[in-house]
Amino acid sequence: MKDIIVTGAYGGMGRACVKALRGAGFRVFALDKKTEAAEEGIIPITADLTSEEEIKSAFDAICKQTEDIHAIIHFAGIYMLDSFIEISDDEFRRIFDINLRGVFLTNKIFFPLLKKGSRIIITTSELAPLDPLPFTSIYAVTKSALDKYAYSLRMELQLLGISVSVLRAGAVSTGMLKASTDALERFCEKTELYTCNADRFRRIVNKVEARNIPPERLAKKALAILCRRKPKFAYSINRNPLLLLLNALPKRLQLFAIRLILR
Repeated sequence: MKDIIVTGAYGGMGRACVKALRGAGFRVFALDKKTEAAEEGIIPITADLTSEEEIKSAFDAICKQTEDIHAIIHFAGIYMLDSFIEISDDEFRRIFDINLRGVFLTNKIFFPLLKKGSRIIITTSELAPLDPLPFTSIYAVTKSALDKYAYSLRMELQLLGISVSVLRAGAVSTGMLKASTDALERFCEKTELYTCNADRFRRIVNKVEARNIPPERLAKKALAILCRRKPKFAYSINRNPLLLLLNALPKRLQLFAIRLILR
């Protein structure tokens, strides 16, 4: 029975993936800041992935039960919505700590358990390869950076026989989807610079996120990537056609469209 680490294991996407992996016969080490009781084949490991010390403690705990990890699948992350002029320094640092640095630390610390043929799957976002949009840019920038990090890691680890892939997901019906709408409401209430713009942006986001998929579809996709003999780098699911259309425009037309819509 192969062992797999899942981060963000008790969120919507992580929980669905853990269930799918267990059903496929894997043993799962379920890492999250808040965990639940152990189940057959699912071992909860409590760890704040922004803390190097806690990740090292998780590593020590897992080393007592296995010497070989077949894959690390990353779902841990947060959503944030703000303007770059109004966001606080603490919030700016926090989202990078969770969405980027936490993945980096986890892969670095658990690397000794990865062998030739092991896999790393990192959930980025459909926004990662696209040009950033206003107000969601802080989230998109962290996911774009994560996507670039993953590609660099793939370039390096291929030399050691370890595969790295990204899962670029659109809107998924999880707690994070509600978090995004809540973040938008908070932004609309607090912003002093973009009041009218933010109200219009709220209506656009609501339309975009209405086209969401259940987390089980994402879990099925992650399992399919895991089981491929030679997985490619990027896999997409539920990409939004309006975002793709906007991104296909020249930069000057993108800027014009945003001004036209949000002013």
